[in-house]
Amino acid sequence: MKRTMRARSIALAGLAAGTLAVAGCVSIGGGEPPESLLTLTSTATAPQGSGARAGGQASEGAIAVMTPEAPAKLDVLRVPVTVSETEIAYLKDAYWVEKPARLFRRLLGETLRTRTDALIIDSDDSPTEPRVKLRGMLIDMGYDASTGSAVVRFNAVRSDIDGNTVSRRFEAIESGVAADAGAVGPALNRAANRVAADVADWIAGGA
Repeated sequence: MKRTMRARSIALAGLAAGTLAVAGCVSIGGGEPPESLLTLTSTATAPQGSGARAGGQASEGAIAVMTPEAPAKLDVLRVPVTVSETEIAYLKDAYWVEKPARLFRRLLGETLRTRTDALIIDSDDSPTEPRVKLRGMLIDMGYDASTGSAVVRFNAVRSDIDGNTVSRRFEAIESGVAADAGAVGPALNRAANRVAADVADWIAGGA
């Protein structure tokens, strides 16, 4: 009987430890885990069965999307709120599933796949040396309290195998957005998709 009770206690302890470990994975800053996490979803999805191929020569027919640089306010899982010219806060109960720069990179990659036949590389594992590289700085992906707007700004830099480099700033603003996660999340997704579409058209046009 004692052996049975001991085995049951060990099993319950293991179950409790597993539950705590799962909860710990989504706990932010030691507080209660958020009810949901924000992400970016592309509105321009490549159809099933579509694909692309790069040639045998290095640099032929591939576009690499690099993870953008980001300021400290975006190098976190929180959604920044611009309170004034000198003050930044974070939106309550709004947490990204992954850092915004990496989410935006994949959004750019998926959008580019719908606008060009080139091989798009949007992961760190590159099978070939690309002809074109897209990098840049994700300046803003947050909420402006003074205007009630969700704002996405991206400084894009396009460089190619021939040594040509050009940059352009892209921006999208969603106005009339309430200051809560349920409204800001979808608004940022719409703004990010608009920026990604503009960037993709720019890259595809010069690829």
